[in-house]
Amino acid sequence: MTAPIRPTVVTARDGRTAVINIGGLDAEQSALARRSDFPLLAANPRLHYLDSAATTQKPAAVLEAIQRYYETSNANPHRGAYALSAAATEAYHDSRTRIARFLGVADADTVIFARGTTEALNLVTSSWGRTNVKAGDRIVVTRLEHHANFVPWQVLAHEAGAEFVIAELNADGTLDMNGLASLINAKTKVVAFGHVSNALGSINAVAEIVALARKVGALTVCDGAQGAPHINVSVDSLGVDAYAFSGHKMLGPMGIGGLVMRRELLEAMPPYQMGGDMISHVGDQHTTWNVLPHKFEAGTPNVEGPVGLAAACEYLTSLGMDRVIEHERLLAARAMEKLSAIPGVAVLGPAIDKRGGVVSFTLDNVHPHDLSQMLDADGVCVRAGHHCAQPLMRALDVHATTRASFYVYNDAADVDALVESVDAARKRFAGA
Repeated sequence: MTAPIRPTVVTARDGRTAVINIGGLDAEQSALARRSDFPLLAANPRLHYLDSAATTQKPAAVLEAIQRYYETSNANPHRGAYALSAAATEAYHDSRTRIARFLGVADADTVIFARGTTEALNLVTSSWGRTNVKAGDRIVVTRLEHHANFVPWQVLAHEAGAEFVIAELNADGTLDMNGLASLINAKTKVVAFGHVSNALGSINAVAEIVALARKVGALTVCDGAQGAPHINVSVDSLGVDAYAFSGHKMLGPMGIGGLVMRRELLEAMPPYQMGGDMISHVGDQHTTWNVLPHKFEAGTPNVEGPVGLAAACEYLTSLGMDRVIEHERLLAARAMEKLSAIPGVAVLGPAIDKRGGVVSFTLDNVHPHDLSQMLDADGVCVRAGHHCAQPLMRALDVHATTRASFYVYNDAADVDALVESVDAARKRFAGA
């Protein structure tokens, strides 16, 4: 068992936030996106929403696109020979094309819609994994993984008689690349990793991981739930075999996301679910499958999901994804500096140039759930818990953390409200 990774306190004095110029960021600086674009935030001006790693708020453009679909084009796609059904079919497939463009995927039919990242990753383990992973093979995951990219592989390994191994971390919460390389051998069948950690914000070196896996012919599976919303991902250029994403974490509706996977792999895989639309011909004894993407999208599709997500993608494109990550880092750097100045606060994770807009921290003698409730009384919304990353929490030697996660509608005033509320909570507990 590896030694616990001790919480790292990040302060301005050690230079770890020096790559970001936070001196010119004042509390009046506007967010990257207009708060007025988001009806829920516009209606609650005193709300400081800092839980975007869990789910994001929705701009009016997304809500209007969904409403417009239902008011003008609602019908069951693929199944009707009438004009309204054709309009629904066009809306569904046009949305796929627009989402593929945002993700940097040239072959739009390799974008398979699912309910989100979790279902997309389960699709890979259930379809590709159960077909290809055998006894004696090795599956490698990282200590940073969300349970959705950890548990399915763990279960598959036990079922198949494969070896399940975990790549450990450096002391700052980044992936130990030398350690990972030592685990990838000729028996390795799968290397599964997150693009960005939902708990620490650590950004993985995708190209380096892919290069290591490719040497032994292992499948690379990337959890992009925290990557696609914040980074200009260009999935085709990443070189991964499979990339999963969620719409609700990138300004889109809940219940939609998907899997991008290499065509030759998808065509060789058996279907994930059986039913309508995924068949080509059903005989009395044998059935043949439809072409991509229909092969993996059984039943009546969630048309409103792609319609809303496509609108979200275009909203993000209008902001510029390079500006999105820069904005988040400005806010995260400000939070890291100011929180670290509070006695008893430990900020976890890597330097700002190795992370996205996620800041996890602990406060001495205060449980994260208690702290979260106190912050909520001040209108500050943060997440408290293990963040569906219990293996990571064990390595950090904590049961839970408080997590603030920033996005395009946050500004410096949100950061300052967080810091003031945490400091007030510290003083309250110190005097209790």
